[in-house]
Amino acid sequence: MASRLLTMICCVLALAGCSPSAVVSPGERVAAATAIDAEYRLGVGDRVKMNVFNEAALSGEFAVNDSGNISLPLIGDIPATGKTPAEVARVVETRLADGYLREPKVSMEVAAYRPFYILGEVKSPGQYPYASGLTVLNAIATAQGFTPRAEKKVVFIRKFGTDVEEPFKLTPDLKVYPGDTIRLGERFF
Repeated sequence: MASRLLTMICCVLALAGCSPSAVVSPGERVAAATAIDAEYRLGVGDRVKMNVFNEAALSGEFAVNDSGNISLPLIGDIPATGKTPAEVARVVETRLADGYLREPKVSMEVAAYRPFYILGEVKSPGQYPYASGLTVLNAIATAQGFTPRAEKKVVFIRKFGTDVEEPFKLTPDLKVYPGDTIRLGERFF
């Protein structure tokens, strides 16, 4: 009897070891009714809309290229990765004022965010365009839903620019950010 009880306890502990360790509460990733933070940092794949006041030839949409720069007319490449659109606009103003324009006024906003990626136990894994206010459940729906073997309680998210994915409890208001990689695991039973 004692050996049977000991065997059952060992089996329960072994199965508990198979579950993801330290599932993180959604915390900061809980979706609020607001858009992306005003302090959004640009990254490769983002597109910005720049307006130079009274200079239509210098205004337009520009992409953050693979080297992290925005290539602009007259002034060339401007480093953009890790900076807010307002910070990049100030750099552009400074460069344009250096021999090109007198007191340039530049505004910049994000025209299109970098895509997010979803893989694992969804019917159509891949890259999808980011939309403001996107939640993980919206992302799963975009990828045509769960597969029959999907783990529906925990989701793994790797933030843009990091190498580590974190497990999160899957809740209806769990936020997705541009460039995130979402992975749905396979359930065991």
